[in-house]
Amino acid sequence: MSRGIIENLIEELTKLPGIGRKTAQRLAFYILSMPAEEAKSIGRAIIEVKEKARFCSQCFNITDSELCEICGDPSRDRKRICVVEEPSNISVIERTGVFRGLYHVLLGNISPLDGGNTDNVRLKELLERVRGGVEEVIIATNPNTRGELTAQYIRELLKSSGVKVTRIAYGLPMGSDIEFADEVTLAKALEGRREI
Repeated sequence: MSRGIIENLIEELTKLPGIGRKTAQRLAFYILSMPAEEAKSIGRAIIEVKEKARFCSQCFNITDSELCEICGDPSRDRKRICVVEEPSNISVIERTGVFRGLYHVLLGNISPLDGGNTDNVRLKELLERVRGGVEEVIIATNPNTRGELTAQYIRELLKSSGVKVTRIAYGLPMGSDIEFADEVTLAKALEGRREI
């Protein structure tokens, strides 16, 4: 066994987000101990996603065909669009089983550091979709400075469209204690309160 090939694998694994050297080392040795067919299957899956993945022509989710599964599903509510920053946000919302509408992926956000540049996000495409009979746009951008700026810009952009624009609520995570919440989270939870 050559130390070079293991070290190379460790170095490659550290390029993944959230994977430090120790985790990469554990993964490398785990991969080494896997049955050959399982390891090859992982490798084939990585190659396949790099060769076949593309953006949905309608919502910009990741797919391997013209339309993603969600846009191609006739049972989805086409009058509601949930706007997210990245394709990975869709799977998180889908796991809740609550939202049955369509999505629109911006592929980024409006960054104040970049002068609030709107050219690098899919806003023109969102406007085109809204003109097609959409009743509500739900903004689900991240609760940070960039996400808030993006949400405000979209709200202003759609103000005269006649479309209802809503923002997902912020609040305390289930199972947590109020005493451990930071002031901003608690303030947002109070602002987003609803009648019960």
